[in-house]
Amino acid sequence: MNTKLSNIAFMGIGKALAVTLLLSGALTLSAPIVADASVSEKTGFIQQTKEQKQALSEKWGIELVAMRSTAAGHMVDFRYRVLDAEKAAPLFKRQTKPYLIHQGSGQALGVPNTAKLGSLRNSNTPQNGRTYWMFFGNHQRVVQKGDKVTVAIGDFRVTDIEVE
Repeated sequence: MNTKLSNIAFMGIGKALAVTLLLSGALTLSAPIVADASVSEKTGFIQQTKEQKQALSEKWGIELVAMRSTAAGHMVDFRYRVLDAEKAAPLFKRQTKPYLIHQGSGQALGVPNTAKLGSLRNSNTPQNGRTYWMFFGNHQRVVQKGDKVTVAIGDFRVTDIEVE
């Protein structure tokens, strides 16, 4: 095989490996409906009051796990755990597009939809006790660590989540 072709083949494997590594570490999460959520550097979990956790659990059947800048700042990784699959079902509808809103600028970031992988979010039937992931594209690096963001998925809204 000539050098040019082998480099192209290697680059393709490298990209596939990078995507695989990126996704293998990604278990998704959703955002709460409650304000003033932040990520604790000690635990890595989004910090909320007992009332905020309870409100999110009662209405949407989930708990927030993490909101992190990833992929060298080109993506934001949102993770949440499903506590009640029936209540959480609206967050998994493919027709409902999720957005991450940067509170400082008001810019809305969407979930990338790649040709080979599809949408970088979970849209299968949710299961109790599982942690799910969702990636938001941050191509222009609008969202930085420490920024406050809002997650919006249809009627679901969680504000003041601090990006880790």
